[in-house]
Amino acid sequence: MDKLTDDIPGCYYNRTVQFFYEHSGKNISAHWRPRDYVVVSLGMGVSVIVILANILVMVAIFINRRFHFPIYYLLGNLAAADLFSGIAYLHLMFHTGPWTIKLSKNQWFVRQTLIDSSLTASVLNLLAIALERHQTIFTMQLHSKMTNRRVVLLIAAIWGLAIFMGLVPTMGWHCVCDLDNCSTMAPMYQRSYLVFWAVLNLFTFSLMVAAYTRIFVYVRHKSQRMSQHTSQIRHKETVFNLMKTVSMILGCFVICWTPGLVLLMLDGLGCESCQVLRYEKYCLVLAECNSLVNPIIYSFRDTDMLQTFKRILCCLCRRGGAGHRDTLSGMRCNTLEQETSENRDVELVEKTRGAPLILKGTEDMMTSTES
Repeated sequence: MDKLTDDIPGCYYNRTVQFFYEHSGKNISAHWRPRDYVVVSLGMGVSVIVILANILVMVAIFINRRFHFPIYYLLGNLAAADLFSGIAYLHLMFHTGPWTIKLSKNQWFVRQTLIDSSLTASVLNLLAIALERHQTIFTMQLHSKMTNRRVVLLIAAIWGLAIFMGLVPTMGWHCVCDLDNCSTMAPMYQRSYLVFWAVLNLFTFSLMVAAYTRIFVYVRHKSQRMSQHTSQIRHKETVFNLMKTVSMILGCFVICWTPGLVLLMLDGLGCESCQVLRYEKYCLVLAECNSLVNPIIYSFRDTDMLQTFKRILCCLCRRGGAGHRDTLSGMRCNTLEQETSENRDVELVEKTRGAPLILKGTEDMMTSTES
């Protein structure tokens, strides 16, 4: 993107990042302001927590054989996407505020590509999990029959699409040669790209809503039919647990993403009186918080996952001992041994323990059906 030759008429390849910021009205302060300290400190804190939480999820899925099913592979990929998001956001915190003025255009595009790709990967993983749960529950299974090969292809497609979406502006959807259409929040991105990215994420969210709504309606209908053979209290608990989990999933997504998407739409549509820059940084922190909420919703609420977390943390606390070099391998052995002693029949475990996003109501429904 940076060129040493003369500018092509109508293009500004040799201009600095500061030139585009000043043209869009997004002035860069040469000195650190209190607001800059607040945003960077908050952003770094969120990033570190996101990174640690998602590393914990990935290690737990790796060392525990009970989690070697398609839904857990997708959860592991979601954790990897959120880990990438935390790293990308931490990178952003070291290249924002007064530091922005020192960036070359290539460095600026790399910074934005990392953020866009990581957030897109996280959203696509949420959609994949929703569709996997939809398919699994409608076939009355606790675990998907999807083969490992298909899971790998799905994960590869998610990352391929996410990386492609992050690279789209670099490949030409920028305003280096179209200065009048530069956005305010991302001064080298065209406004139309912001609208496109916001609409794409809203479409993804609508698919998630449709999938979880169908799940809720289906389970509610099934549980009503089964209420003739089970207690009324059990029926109410089934519907309530399902509604609580679905509301948590969709509610957190709306809270974390809606403000940022609305700002992108307003900026992309050229709303000059909306003061998008006043709320931009906070909306980005809020969107990043979704990468922190995801492990809590999809993993930390699972009993088996929590037990694995405890074993990992206990091993880390004791790693000062003589065998600290074999911590991970020992942890894996202990986990597998405990699985064997607790239950030698893996199929029984598969029936009695649901996946973290089985939506507790559907697990109760399946149990009642089997009985």
